[in-house]
This record gives sequence, C-alpha cells and structure tokens, in this order.
Amino acid sequence: MVSLICTLQDHRDDVNWCAFSASLLATCSTDKTVRVYSVRDFSELPFSPLTGHGYGVHCCCFSACGRYLASCSTDATTVVWHTDSGDIAAAFEHPGRSPVRVCAFSPDSAHLVSGGSDGTLALWDLRTKTLRRTCVVNEATVVACSFSPCGQAFVTGSSYGDLRLWDPEMNQQQAVKNAHDLGVTCCHFAPQMQSADGDSVLFRLSSCGQDSLLKIWIISHHAEAGWKMQLLYTLAGQSAPVLSCSFSADGQLLVSGSVDKTVTVYDANQGVLLYTLKHHERYVTACAFSPTVPLIATGSMDKTVNIWRVEDGNSGYWNEGKSLPVANTDASCEGRRLAGHRSLLMGDWSEDDVSAWLHEEGLEALVDTFKANNIDGAELLSLSKEMLAMELNIESAGLRNKVIRKVTELKMELIGTGVPDEFLCPITREIMKDPVLAADGYSYEREAIEDWIKAKNRSSPMTNLPLPTTTVTPNRTLKMAISRWKASQ
Repeated sequence: MVSLICTLQDHRDDVNWCAFSASLLATCSTDKTVRVYSVRDFSELPFSPLTGHGYGVHCCCFSACGRYLASCSTDATTVVWHTDSGDIAAAFEHPGRSPVRVCAFSPDSAHLVSGGSDGTLALWDLRTKTLRRTCVVNEATVVACSFSPCGQAFVTGSSYGDLRLWDPEMNQQQAVKNAHDLGVTCCHFAPQMQSADGDSVLFRLSSCGQDSLLKIWIISHHAEAGWKMQLLYTLAGQSAPVLSCSFSADGQLLVSGSVDKTVTVYDANQGVLLYTLKHHERYVTACAFSPTVPLIATGSMDKTVNIWRVEDGNSGYWNEGKSLPVANTDASCEGRRLAGHRSLLMGDWSEDDVSAWLHEEGLEALVDTFKANNIDGAELLSLSKEMLAMELNIESAGLRNKVIRKVTELKMELIGTGVPDEFLCPITREIMKDPVLAADGYSYEREAIEDWIKAKNRSSPMTNLPLPTTTVTPNRTLKMAISRWKASQ
C-alpha cells in the first residue's frame, strides 16, 4: 500500500527534480531555487531556499556522504552546497557555458559529473575544485546520468535516445542506440550489485523516455570481456512520456513519473505493476525513494511535491523498526498574505514602498542607506552583492546575503500571485519588458534569448531542438497584452 502523507507547496514554478539523503529532501524548480527539508517532519531548513542560480534549476543530488548537495541550471553552472549551512562549497561553470541539464556525484563523493545541452560531459574533482576531464557525447542534450554503486562506471542518456556507459576516466565502454525512441529522460542504477561468478559483476539500471516506456537493463562487467548491457524488462504502465524513474534503497521497487500525471510503482524483480498513484494535476517530472525510511517524493509541473508512505512487504530493507516521519496529511505551505505595497508589481514600487518592505523583513537598519541612494522597486530588482558592498557600502557579508535572499524570495512570491504564465520569460521566469519571438515559436525577453544565443547555444531553451535561425522578431501583441495587464493591477 502507498498513501499520500504530505504535500509541499513552496515552489512558485515547475518542480524539476527531487533527491533524498539519509535525513534531508531537496527539490529544485524552474523558479531558480533549491529547497531543503528535514525528512523528520518535512519542515524547511532555516537556510532554505538556496538562491545561487540565475535561471531555472534542472537537477539536484546529494553526495553519498550527505555533506554536499549539488544543483545545476540553465545558467551554465553546477553549484555544490554544504548541507549543514547552505553555504556554497564550489561553483563550476560548464565548458562552453552550455546550460547544464543533469549532475551526479560519484559514490565516494570525490567527483561530480555534469551534462550539458550541447552534448558535453564534464568531470569535476571536488577535492581540488577543478575540471578533471571533458568530452563531447554528440550534438544531443545530455539529460540523464547515474553512477554504478561501485563507482567504476556511469551511464548517460541523451535527447537522441541513446544510453552510453563510461568508465571513471570518461572512456566510453558501451552504447545502446535508440534505447528510447525520441529521447531518454532519466536513468538510475539500483543500489545493489551481485557477483555472477568469480570474474563477473551484475548491476541493474532503469531508464525511461519519450516513448512512454520504462526499461530495466542488466549491466555486467567481466574481467576479460569487459562491459555489456542487456534489456531485461520493458514496462508500459503509463500512457505518455515517462519523465523520471528511481529504484528503492533495497532495489525491490521501482517508481516512475509521467506526462499522463501518474506515478507508478513496480516490483523491480518481476517487472510487475503494483500501484498507480494519481494525485498530481500536471506532468510528474521527478521521483525519488528515501534511502533510510519507506518514503517516495514526487515532483510535478503543478508546482507541488507529494510525499508518499510505502507500506509494502516487498521493502524488507526498511522494515527494521525505524519510525516513520510524522506529518499532517493536509500539510502545505500557504505563503504569506501580501501587504498593500505588494499588490503592485515590484518594479513599480516607490522608495517608500521599499522602506516598508525593509521594515517588514527585519531590515530596518538599511532604510536610511536605501533612501540615501534612492532605491525604488526597479533599483531593488537589479541589486547584486557587489552593488551592496561597493556602492551602498554594506560591510556585513551576512547582511548582504540576507538582502539578496529576501529579494529573490519576493520575486518568487510575486510570480505566484496571479501573473499569467505567458507573460513570463521561459529563461528568466520574470515578466517580459521587450518580448521577442524566436524560431522555436516561443516568446522570450530579448536580452535573455540574445545572451542565450551569444553563449553558442543553437538549441531552443524550451524544446532542446536546433533553432533553424537565431533571428528574433518583436512580439508587439504580447507586449501590448502585458502593458494592459500591468495597468489593470
């Protein structure tokens, strides 16, 4: 039996990934944030949300030791965070400044792999915080990556549909072309390995894709014959593209999330569908099992994360007397009621509105400084840590960080108060001032899409397909609609 015990509603945009450590849950979103919760009661940690990314965050993952959390973004960076403080331990810029779609730690927590929209892989050394190796897979976007439990191999999946097996030195060992028609979306190794004979080791890998299928593979390594991948099961329990998959800690169960809004749970040994869960209102983009307690987290484009309790005899790994988290089945984060000045668009705030906000956030010590520098809403939107230090002469690093964090939270809060989604740039997730139409048929803020193209990204930010042309044209109709909407607020 699987039952819903908690719904988290903190994100202001699509949830893209969920990840567990022994004691924490991390989620990331197109709203540019990473949120971290205690598994004990699903309360958000004091340093959450983490706001180090400039664009949407595609993936997040914990190191096996639990000390680090990594996240990657359209902003071309992979950031490593300390899980005890939320401070940044390292920030890696992907080669060629390509948007980063996936990242994964090695089991020994010594290395991190990131995959880019331009088909490149980067291997980072966490001890020295340097790039160790890089390679080009192909021209397709790398969207999936998972390390084997022994750390002697990892698998990547791309939007071309192939699965590739690599050794730790990034030498390709195996490739399965067209593993998923129209593209792979996710892959995940089962935590266990077994010895077939004295010279062979077996692993299981799950993968899913745009073909609406979930597959389980057997990957074997023989001392003389090397690596081999064989298909074990093809599971067709969902009616639309399958976007995410994850094995349970004991390898007995396999969960997947789909565009058809369902979550499915399978017996991974037999390839048998056990449960279909239907509590999300939009595509299910993320799923993960806890390694220590019988819980599943699922994330969706409905901006929520659902927490499920698994009470099933198949999961003996968990049945060792450990207590389950106590959570209210109606749990949610409702967000604060907006004060009078927050009914305005942030860019339209006066200096007095900014002062009122500073008092509200416990930053009254900065009121005089902000007034002396004529900081209104538009100026508040453009603040950076460097501006706070160099131009406003705010010496305290902690105070500068708090201001930036509060501004980011405010942006997310205002986005969630009824702004039509079509008025938000898909890249920056902010209201467009100069919308332009790109060759992929989507509208973007001019500066954002031009910066995207200047960084040598010739693929669409929305579809990952090549752009036939990089020419953009003004979307005057949309600009007029945004102006009318702003005037009505």
